[in-house]
Amino acid sequence: MSEVSWIAVDWGTTQLRAWALSGSGEVLQHGASARGMGSLAVDQFEGALLELIDGWLDAARITEVVACGMVGARQGWREAPYAEVPCAPQAMARMINPEVSDARMRVSIIPGLCQRVPADVLRGEETQIAGLLAARPDYHGLVCLPGTHSKWAEVREGQVLGFQTFMTGELFALLSGQSVLRHGMRGDPPFDLPAFEAGLRAASQRPLLGALFGLRAESLLEGLAPTAAWARLSGLLIGQELAGLAERWQGLPVCVIGDGQAAERYRHALATLNIAAQTLGAEQVTLAGLAAAHQHIRGGT
Repeated sequence: MSEVSWIAVDWGTTQLRAWALSGSGEVLQHGASARGMGSLAVDQFEGALLELIDGWLDAARITEVVACGMVGARQGWREAPYAEVPCAPQAMARMINPEVSDARMRVSIIPGLCQRVPADVLRGEETQIAGLLAARPDYHGLVCLPGTHSKWAEVREGQVLGFQTFMTGELFALLSGQSVLRHGMRGDPPFDLPAFEAGLRAASQRPLLGALFGLRAESLLEGLAPTAAWARLSGLLIGQELAGLAERWQGLPVCVIGDGQAAERYRHALATLNIAAQTLGAEQVTLAGLAAAHQHIRGGT
């Protein structure tokens, strides 16, 4: 195996992912664990990281470890203060280095971004945006980042001008799993695309709070299938999200960064609005963004 040149880390609230890379950018090893930021005390981060990467480290030299995500939150390993937009997606001057006891590595944590008016914050997505710009430095448009808290950012001339967060994914999980709606819905495959489209349409036709309970009523009175109700709920919430985008963002091209069914739902929802969105895989752009940060650390920019 080629020598490990550096290690990329994406450390979220619930999951830790790491990649060992060669000097040419080839992924040599990949590991993941459930030891996300939310399950760790401050003194447990180094140990959780070493559980994944110990075998990739060389006692004869220091290996750079570049990390993004919630590891730099106030409740994380060490806080990496936000950079305020408008700014480049990765504020290299604000990158921080937590103390480590293992002399074989040096860890750098990329800061997130903040916006004062309206108040908003993000962590991890800035690195995905940087990965997009590494491939398309002249990109001018919107970046849609689906997730538990989906993000929409406006990017122009290499900077993030502003962004907005929607709690769509979290609301979907709460409503489908803990509200009265849970009695009449189930997320079994295959995904019911016609029901999802019906939810998208309903988002612009009825107030959301009334449309939500309508799903329960239809299941009781009309026998709405549980899988259809589940997909309709997804359409309702994503439809509301799209309707809530700031007017100043309309008309710009859109790039959706994500994987699997979630990204496909956003792409399809945008298509119903006659917006042909480009889609990129989340891992691909995350690694590209971490590579851009590593290049800066090495003095290459």
